[in-house]
Amino acid sequence: MPMMEFHKVLIANRGEIAMRIIRSVKKLGLSSVAVYAENDKHAAHVRAADQAFSLGDGPLSDTYLSIDKLLHIASESGCQAIHPGYGFLSERPALAMACEAAGIAFIGPGAPAIQLMGNKVEARRFVQELGVPVIEGRTGSPEELMAAARELSFPLLIKAAAGGGGKGMRIVRDSAELPPALEATAREATAYFGDGTVYAERFLENPRHIEVQVFGDQHGNAVHLFERECSVQRRYQKIIEECPSPSVNPELRERITEAALTITRAIGYSNAGTIEFLLEGEKDFFFLEMNTRIQVEHPVTEMVTGTDLVEEQIRVAAGQPLSFRQEDLRIRGHALESRIYAEDPDQGFLPSPGQMTLCRLPEGEGIRVESGISHSLQVSADYDPMIAKVVVWGTDRNLAIERMEKALANTTIHGIATNVPFLLNLLSHNDFRGNRISTKYIDTHLDQLLPPVPSESRFPLAAYLLWWIHARGHRGGQEGNDTWERIGYWRQQSEFRFMLNAMPHHIALLYHQGEEFLLRIDGALANARIMETGPHSVHLILDEMVHQAQVSEDGKGNAWVSVEGRLNTLHREDVLIEEDFFSGSGPGYGGDPGRICSPMPGKVVKVNVEEGEKVTRGQVILIVEAMKMENSILAPTDGTVDAINVKPGDKVDTSKPLVHLAMIEE
Repeated sequence: MPMMEFHKVLIANRGEIAMRIIRSVKKLGLSSVAVYAENDKHAAHVRAADQAFSLGDGPLSDTYLSIDKLLHIASESGCQAIHPGYGFLSERPALAMACEAAGIAFIGPGAPAIQLMGNKVEARRFVQELGVPVIEGRTGSPEELMAAARELSFPLLIKAAAGGGGKGMRIVRDSAELPPALEATAREATAYFGDGTVYAERFLENPRHIEVQVFGDQHGNAVHLFERECSVQRRYQKIIEECPSPSVNPELRERITEAALTITRAIGYSNAGTIEFLLEGEKDFFFLEMNTRIQVEHPVTEMVTGTDLVEEQIRVAAGQPLSFRQEDLRIRGHALESRIYAEDPDQGFLPSPGQMTLCRLPEGEGIRVESGISHSLQVSADYDPMIAKVVVWGTDRNLAIERMEKALANTTIHGIATNVPFLLNLLSHNDFRGNRISTKYIDTHLDQLLPPVPSESRFPLAAYLLWWIHARGHRGGQEGNDTWERIGYWRQQSEFRFMLNAMPHHIALLYHQGEEFLLRIDGALANARIMETGPHSVHLILDEMVHQAQVSEDGKGNAWVSVEGRLNTLHREDVLIEEDFFSGSGPGYGGDPGRICSPMPGKVVKVNVEEGEKVTRGQVILIVEAMKMENSILAPTDGTVDAINVKPGDKVDTSKPLVHLAMIEE
């Protein structure tokens, strides 16, 4: 292919990967063009690009998955290339073919390679013929796999044949679990990948997930950039990645990277790709799949090898040869990546979209943050729950882990739940530190990894109250030496009631002079002195101990207090908020255990009951999709369905009842 000259690149994606691509595009001196759905018009990538074009409103198929719209915008804006990022259309051969037909470069491999490796059945057959070991399996429609159920050996892993990124995957241990797993996987596969074909393979109980970063060009060159350890997963989505893998010794590294290069060369692969393997024991590995795109975890490879993989993608797509040879590449130190998700570990990792009241991501030597968070701090329920990636580098694994712990301890996100406390527990766990991990690591240790409810109450309560008093005292630029005078109307209110981490507490302000306070917290006296406050911070001394905290509130009686990465949630019980009457569901909600609401904003994909139907506690009533995951809404009690207020396709929030149950009298 002749060399192409790029001046302008369209990024057919959103979020942190769009921001990442824009950075390398600008580094090369090129112009960037962003696209956005209307619910994304205030997103960070829209502001970061040189130009931005709307994809309109509606479902993903009419916005980020619309090849016609993307090609039209690329043509109208004068783009010579399209970068698909990861997810969305990145592994759709149709986009690569459409680009070729339009004379626009696709920054990725050619359509034949995407098509071959995107079909898990054909990919395994092709790889097996090369002598690379694979795990056998079968594919077909849900009906075909059900018909073949007697021939299948359980346990099985059910996955979308055209899928990737951990979407649409389920473990099935007996034939009774097979029908609903096939149905749900096919539904997710159709929604996210446009292909409802399902694949079933033998499930390995405790493997490691090792992947090899490969790169090829249009001149026949192919290299590997070593391996990554991706075994720490939940729901088949990676949470922490490392480079290099602490499980791979030099002999295994040579064998597994050579297997990856054998595949890369055999398909004449050009651009960035990742070949994933499952490692059983210490030396037996099996081909899993090839991702024909840039990976979410590519920064750890960049940190260790000193490369810019996105920049290299653009150069190779323009017809240039690889800028490095195999002998140029070295492993330098150790890198870790932690994915920060908008999800609540205390609630079964339910998605947690919504409005952030505070977001502070870490900075410092050896720390790199990738994020698509916009100034609005709104996390949408319509997209993936990952809101940021924190990447660190250290001279060895232990130092990298320590740096990651410090980075996450300096990460503050309020207003929504995140997995940051969970990540901190995981990083400090002895088995993770000792590299005794597998893809089942989180499932096996979940009880130990779930962050306990913070037991310390005196400091978070005092921190919030004194921050609140100080913030009100300086509102509107009022001056004065006496805080008591500055807070005006509030001066008569000295008793406060809070729910801190769902537990009731009481504070009385007994005395105040300057920045000195005497408090009674849950009946015990406490001396406090404010040292310094900021818009979202307070530094104080409580009973002779120095404390610092990050604080924010939403104006609806809710507040958040972070101490060294540990989040405390607080609600004012002494202030009546209208929203108090319009949230919650299930037992305890307004004395009505039959009122069933969604625990998160999302879209109804299935209603499993009819009016008049009797249900039992724990029965799946509805399925609500949020952040690209299906979530089952269960009956909180036995009862009879007397009202259904939604239908498939309806968007829902947490405030209105979806279904109501009439209780069955005992």
